[in-house]
Amino acid sequence: MSNSNYYIELEEEYGAHNYHPLDVVIEKGEGVWVYDVDGNKYLDCLSAYSALNQGHNHPKIKEAMINQLDRLTLTSRAFRNDKLGLFYKKLSDMTGYEMSLPMNSGAEAVETAIKVARKWAYVTKKIPRYKAEIIVAEGNFHGRTTTIISFTTTEEYKYDFGPFTPGFPVVEYGSIEAIKAAINENTAAIMLEPLQGENGIILPPDGYLKAVAEICKENNILLIADEIQTGLGRTGALFASHHENVRPDITVIGKALSGGFYPVSAVLADKYILGLIQPGEHGSTFGGNPLAAAVGIAALEVIEEENLVEKAQKMGDYILEYLEEIPKKNIMDIRGKGLLIGVELKHELGGGTAFC
Repeated sequence: MSNSNYYIELEEEYGAHNYHPLDVVIEKGEGVWVYDVDGNKYLDCLSAYSALNQGHNHPKIKEAMINQLDRLTLTSRAFRNDKLGLFYKKLSDMTGYEMSLPMNSGAEAVETAIKVARKWAYVTKKIPRYKAEIIVAEGNFHGRTTTIISFTTTEEYKYDFGPFTPGFPVVEYGSIEAIKAAINENTAAIMLEPLQGENGIILPPDGYLKAVAEICKENNILLIADEIQTGLGRTGALFASHHENVRPDITVIGKALSGGFYPVSAVLADKYILGLIQPGEHGSTFGGNPLAAAVGIAALEVIEEENLVEKAQKMGDYILEYLEEIPKKNIMDIRGKGLLIGVELKHELGGGTAFC
């Protein structure tokens, strides 16, 4: 029996089967390469869904984590720590937003953005209490909590998990007319992925996000961009929304915010939005802890110091050009931005895993 089979059997016997991964048991990662327990070497083209934009085991981020582990890992937010303020400032300096609210997972950050948008809707826009709606798009993927799966259009994510949370009209992704038709006096926000990743690297029509931003401005509606997968350099811009010169009212980030070392996410916005949150209204025992802050600062510095935004654009252009030249016998479409690229195979072939 191979080493891989031993570990696979352990997972199958003792773990919940909420994933069906490829039977490759990875034990080490360096840069773009991963190694399995049987000694095989692979080029990692998945990058943990963009959590590893800086590569596996980046030395600077690892050093920051080790140094902080030797000092302080957690206080809860009942106390202040010497890293959180620095993390806030780094996020503000790099992204241009006035404030941030750190969480742990991406889904937590999306839930936080929903709460913040609703707070703004009731306090500032004066929508009748508990009537606020947030428009979302078909094919969305924002996480797997019960609120978020309430508005997924992927049946396997929600089947047998109801009842579901109301207040999320779903419209066709890429359609401006569908958004206009869904807006009413209770619309608080529109939440979108600038480029849909989980749904298959779906790019909306050129100008779509900019048109949505204009509609939001005209109707006093917040634009929330979920940049958890698309943000922090992956698409050849710091945020995918920057490709259309759009600055959303709220941007949600995660994944590459830690370079794969630790769960770190954040909601970014200006004071007129995040400044509405009062002590006790939202929190997290681990959100904003000193270890997360130290890792987050280092991860952001790596993106800047190694010019990862520019490199993603340059290498993405090269890969797309190369892919266009290969035989298309089994390929239906090739699409992407920067280094967020998808190759859609002909559906009758049974999906990409059939070739792995």
